[in-house]
Amino acid sequence: MVRRRHDVPVGPDRCQAQRDLPRQEPRPRRERAVNAAFGRAGVVLGFVAALGGIVTIALGLSGGRAGLLRQVRTYVWMLLAGAVLAFAAMERAVVTRDFTLSYVAKVGSSRTPRLFNIASTWSALEGSILLWALLLAGYTVAVRVKFRRRLDDPLVAWALIVMFAVSAFFFGLMLGPTNPFRTLTNPPLDGPGPNPLLQNHVLVAFHPPMLYLGFVGFTVPFAFAVAALVTGRVGEGWLLETRRWTIIAWGFLSAGLVLGAWWSYEVLGWGGFWAWDPVENASLLPWLTGTAYIHSVMVQERRGMLRVWNLSLLCATFSLTILGTFLTRSGVLNSVHSFSASTVGPLLLGFFALIVVVTVGLIAWRGDRLRAPGRIDSPVSREGAFLANNLLFAAFAFVVLLGTVFPLIVEAVNGNRLSVGAPYFNRMTMPIGVALLFIMAVAPALPWRKASMETLSQRLLWPAWGAVGTVVVAVALGARGLVPLVAFALAAFAAGASLRQLVLATRRQGWRGLVGRTNGGMIVHLGVIMIAVTVAANSSYTREAEVRLAPGQRRTVAGHTVEFVSFRERATKAAFAREALVRVDGGRIYTPALKKFANSVQEVGTPSVRSGLTENVFLALREPPRGPGGTILLRVIVQPLIVWLWTGGAVIFGGSFLAAFPGRRRRRGTDPASAPVPTGTSPPLDPDPDPEPEPVLAGSAP
Repeated sequence: MVRRRHDVPVGPDRCQAQRDLPRQEPRPRRERAVNAAFGRAGVVLGFVAALGGIVTIALGLSGGRAGLLRQVRTYVWMLLAGAVLAFAAMERAVVTRDFTLSYVAKVGSSRTPRLFNIASTWSALEGSILLWALLLAGYTVAVRVKFRRRLDDPLVAWALIVMFAVSAFFFGLMLGPTNPFRTLTNPPLDGPGPNPLLQNHVLVAFHPPMLYLGFVGFTVPFAFAVAALVTGRVGEGWLLETRRWTIIAWGFLSAGLVLGAWWSYEVLGWGGFWAWDPVENASLLPWLTGTAYIHSVMVQERRGMLRVWNLSLLCATFSLTILGTFLTRSGVLNSVHSFSASTVGPLLLGFFALIVVVTVGLIAWRGDRLRAPGRIDSPVSREGAFLANNLLFAAFAFVVLLGTVFPLIVEAVNGNRLSVGAPYFNRMTMPIGVALLFIMAVAPALPWRKASMETLSQRLLWPAWGAVGTVVVAVALGARGLVPLVAFALAAFAAGASLRQLVLATRRQGWRGLVGRTNGGMIVHLGVIMIAVTVAANSSYTREAEVRLAPGQRRTVAGHTVEFVSFRERATKAAFAREALVRVDGGRIYTPALKKFANSVQEVGTPSVRSGLTENVFLALREPPRGPGGTILLRVIVQPLIVWLWTGGAVIFGGSFLAAFPGRRRRRGTDPASAPVPTGTSPPLDPDPDPEPEPVLAGSAP
């Protein structure tokens, strides 16, 4: 059965019909020139504000003029005004289809739906740089508001200098090679629209902004780290200042990664959610080092240890956000020869190198003040577990970085194209992931300094029994294979340890016990465990088949019946779709399709998924029928527990915000970052920076 819309022909006549569709009338040239004029004005204003802020703070610091330092608030608001003006001008140009702007002519189209047209603002290089500048201006204003009474504090002043400097770099890019407001002398009547894959799912409107909120958010703790090194206040004060900023940035980055995996699953049609693509890896790298930093910083706050390591991790995290931008926006992933022809690639790589050189130099300069007064008394302790956690995350990041950049190095040296695929990453990261699950299970039960066997047995007894019970249930349900069963056992062990902590916290403080870094972190652990279980189950128990079906024919795949009901073609203003109507298990009809978007010759697959709590049935149309009554080739993938991957991402995001805010008990006193740390002075060896006390079982050793 073929159902056709009568207003727009299908098949061979479709392209001519779309050319005959009424086009939006071009706006008057004077009105269109407003977008370019206001956009350029915003970029210039932002660049001038960034430079003005740097000069004003430098003069205030050099002359000890507190009044001049407080005037920096003017430049902060100017920076935001310039960024908002430029972004609003670009958004208006995209929405009104102002094809006099070369960027709009490249990514815009009169046939693209409004949501995807808006999202195309950040779909290419120039727009993504503009989005980065806007978010960085927003973070700069937030820092100014947070520390409004301390703008004359050298620590805050130097942090703002760093943020202004990063802003100046990105606004400078927009004044030069990535100018988003470059105009065309002979603009086209229409544009090609965004890449077909970027107008095939609503997640494209949310995934990049969330990812960039995480990337840009790490500028704040990085700026304070540099400020601490410059001022010599390298104690624990600046850590307390940036704790919340770091966790919030990490939460946004985590959400961006999960949304990206979800987009890949729903759009690309291959049935997976993580392909170890270099673009994916570029986003994963700062997440790995940022996660290590969030854990290791607690050791420094509690014991005054790992100062050099923490500064290095934080600087590496911010540097990797710049490296990721370079990898994804310079063209180097297509070919190293694209990099040599790129105007922005060398600038991004140079900025990355500058950050590395400056931060390494500052750490070396302050080496005498960074000597840690404490030491690890026993490897079987909270700090010992955090150190092991950091080593594992560092190894994970090294494996991913090596697999991502090694092919580029080989091509640059001898011209040979080399591909490092998923087997390398899976084989190398699997044992690291299993070890991290074990650390996640044990660490919450370990006290600081040293653990006794009695303490461990009391705190880990019920989580251990939970792990045993999980394995028994999994085997009874048919699970086989050593690796997945070990992963399930460790996941249950870790979940039991996290739940134990949360139960004790809520028993003491009610639901408010869930707020705070310690217990919010346990909620994050639960989300990570959900994702780990999903990954383990999918790698071992996914079943798939390609079946050829005639209309009315049924086939059974992994216990699920799929029936090819009919086929239809649909043409809209935006795309021409060929859809197979497939009924799953005698219930709802699903529509896997092949779509060709207007002004594009590329046909993309659009899968259709039946989601459930225990498994998904993923349908992808591989071949449409060649004529009336013809057969289709359908790919059917049955995947366990996929919904818990997205649920785990939501739990991580929510838990990170609970962890970012203080619990009920918050020590108040003088701000430790507002006072300089004299040379040779050590912090207390065992302060309690956590907003809530560590809960322990009755009779347990503290």
